[in-house]
Amino acid sequence: MAWRGLHISRPCRLTLTDGQCVVTQDGAETRLALEDLAWIILDTAQATLTTSLLSACMDAGIALVVTDSRHHPSGLVLPFHRHHRQANIAGIQLGATAALRNRLWQVVVRGKIRNQAAILDICADGAAPLLAMADRVESGDPDNIEARAARHYWSRLFPDFVRQNSDDLRNAMLDYGYAVMRAAVARALVAAGLLPSIGLHHASAVNPFNLADDLLEPFRPIVDRMVWRLSDHGIACDGKLTLEHRRSLAGVLLETTCFGGEMVTALIATEMAVVSLVRAFEAATAKILLLPKIENSK
Repeated sequence: MAWRGLHISRPCRLTLTDGQCVVTQDGAETRLALEDLAWIILDTAQATLTTSLLSACMDAGIALVVTDSRHHPSGLVLPFHRHHRQANIAGIQLGATAALRNRLWQVVVRGKIRNQAAILDICADGAAPLLAMADRVESGDPDNIEARAARHYWSRLFPDFVRQNSDDLRNAMLDYGYAVMRAAVARALVAAGLLPSIGLHHASAVNPFNLADDLLEPFRPIVDRMVWRLSDHGIACDGKLTLEHRRSLAGVLLETTCFGGEMVTALIATEMAVVSLVRAFEAATAKILLLPKIENSK
């Protein structure tokens, strides 16, 4: 089972030899078993890889993330046809009623807000209002309680914070971490036979990852907690996203969270959440959808 990732930040060559990913860098070779890798982030314009390795990565279900000139994740490569029942599962997904999708979205939003409350309990204060908001979320969240909860959450977690401020380093760190987590969710969706473009709530005609963006929501607070730590407990900061920041954020999938009563990595939790979503689609009920739960112990 895949359990680790690879973050490439310096010039190198990646090739396939004997079923392994070989990283040649500064005259030295590092070999990594493909079955151990869940994701590869190419965070430099000076990395080259062979088509044989790229093909092998797709066969192994490895998500490949590429970045732009500012080192922000800009693309995601995923395999096709990773599940033997893909047509059947996709058919069930496409046949889900609007009522079922709305109930599933209700569970997702409640899970996100409760995880935000847990983060405030760990990092700041003001968790109680979020827990009350989570209980008021109805099917489809018609009152947009998710947005109200977000305003409360960000005002408590990060001082003087504006999510759209591109000059705030905290935003750059959040975006990087979310992109890594989104790649893991998309990878798990494809592996389970679901169509990542067909969402529960997100429905953009130009977004190939609507469902990934839906299921990402309760995982976002895991990233938020890491950014809070990296920004000296949420203090406002300027500057560029450094290599040290990017390396730390690339490891967000190894953060632990609670899922179904056991502590697992965020990577494993994405896979377990997607399996649970498939079961919910098959049973046509949102009651069995399981999501990660952040333990609110300090």
